[in-house]
Amino acid sequence: MAASRRLRAVDLAASAGISVQQVRNYVDSGVLPPAERTPAGYRVFTAEHAEALTVARRMAEGHGWARTREVMAAVHTGDLASALAAIDRGHAELDRERAEISRALGAFETVLAGPAVTLPARRRAVRIGAVADLVGVRTPLLRLWERRGLLRPGRERGTSYRVYDDTELRAAQVVALLRRGGYPFDIVASVLDELRTTGSPQRVRAELARREQDLRRRGLARLAASAALHGYLRYRGLVR
Repeated sequence: MAASRRLRAVDLAASAGISVQQVRNYVDSGVLPPAERTPAGYRVFTAEHAEALTVARRMAEGHGWARTREVMAAVHTGDLASALAAIDRGHAELDRERAEISRALGAFETVLAGPAVTLPARRRAVRIGAVADLVGVRTPLLRLWERRGLLRPGRERGTSYRVYDDTELRAAQVVALLRRGGYPFDIVASVLDELRTTGSPQRVRAELARREQDLRRRGLARLAASAALHGYLRYRGLVR
């Protein structure tokens, strides 16, 4: 490991476009390895610090600075197991997010494939019994979905009976479609939240597709970060 060439803190900072204070902070937090000091008290930086700084910035692009600090500090204290565990958690998070997006996309395909249900002509709202008939479920199920926060019916003046406008009728249909398709309540709730925000299943599907592309980009960034980290571990002689 050729790390004997000395570097000034200002040169190391300039190479990364950061301040000298940031360089010192990176040493103190473990992002960079410990730095020896001259008799006058100045930190001595080497090619090893320059290498670590390059890797840390690549790691931050893929994992963010919080995990980067955790991983690099573990590497510099010789705790390779903790560093690898942190990397694994990052990839597992992406895997969970990918699965959630996939399920949500499937849910919206189900919604788009379902028939549109609207209120009878000249009706602004209908009671729960009519909604149950239109959607094809029983009224206790509609009440359950309301208790879970999925439906938000209004109340009829004078009687306080539940009444559903077109928006809530559509929401009831979406819940029924997704529950018949086996989707869990958390996915159903997220679909309804998106629909209430955008008002269009097509727009939501496009947004989910955009998130899927962003997830792919982040996955590639984490892959590049892992490759950079592996190279640094070899540089330090921790792996072959």
